[in-house]
Amino acid sequence: MALISKIFNQLIFYLKVSRPGLWFATIWLYLLPTSQLNDIWSSIPFWIGFFFVCFPLNFLVYGWNDIVDREIDLVNPRKDSFLFGARGTEEQLRKLKWAIAGVHLICLPVLLYFTDWKMLILYAGILIINGLYNLPKNGLRSRPPLELLCQVGYLLVAPFSILVNDLSALPWITYFYLLLFAWQSHLMGEVMDIIPDREAGRKTTATVIGIIKTKWLIIGIVVVEVGLLFLVFKDFIFGGMLALGLIWLLLDLLFIYKNKRYTLFQMKLFGIMSNLVAVASMAYVWWSGCLLF
Repeated sequence: MALISKIFNQLIFYLKVSRPGLWFATIWLYLLPTSQLNDIWSSIPFWIGFFFVCFPLNFLVYGWNDIVDREIDLVNPRKDSFLFGARGTEEQLRKLKWAIAGVHLICLPVLLYFTDWKMLILYAGILIINGLYNLPKNGLRSRPPLELLCQVGYLLVAPFSILVNDLSALPWITYFYLLLFAWQSHLMGEVMDIIPDREAGRKTTATVIGIIKTKWLIIGIVVVEVGLLFLVFKDFIFGGMLALGLIWLLLDLLFIYKNKRYTLFQMKLFGIMSNLVAVASMAYVWWSGCLLF
């Protein structure tokens, strides 16, 4: 029984490392190129790719980050949850890199079987961007605003989906919208982590310019997103959903929280609400194909 319990606890730790509460970002990007393809749900490669962007990819991205950010995570109240990730012990994090490597050594041959050599280029891009972000001493994660450039790595999920599912390329304006989406999401995380990041001496865009200016930056990005949806993509339903989110951001900044720190309960509530909104937006974007022209 002790062995079974140990294995179970280890698996729970690995699941927390992959941050299921943030899977919506990669799922959203993966589903986008498959919009309106009703027969995609019976495709074996589709489900293999879907599984990959849920667990193995996030296990790599967030696990690598957890290894190099151990000291910061010790004082981060968001950690040790399925929403925001694990808080590993020194021993767990020391062994984590081997678990990540093992998972991907299994996944890569399977993906290559269903695709071609281009998958190696995508894989290399994922590793390079994450490597630059997570370098122990000079990683871009602590060199603002360069940490925002690394968010382009999330955009690789879209061509990954295109390659796995043998789909047409997306228009460049869609990638621009997705980059804004990635920046917005990352900066929101920085706002939530601004206190533990400062306590640990980590530099981010939020710790450098402060909560108020970071929130204004997020609002500016969302304004551009709403403008793209209304004026370029000509979609007023999804654009309207995002506009409502913009109103909330303005209320948060000007009247409700301003520069106050969110409580752990509030951050968990925001995380749950973000997932619900993500599911609704994923369903609509997939059904309407509004970002594909």
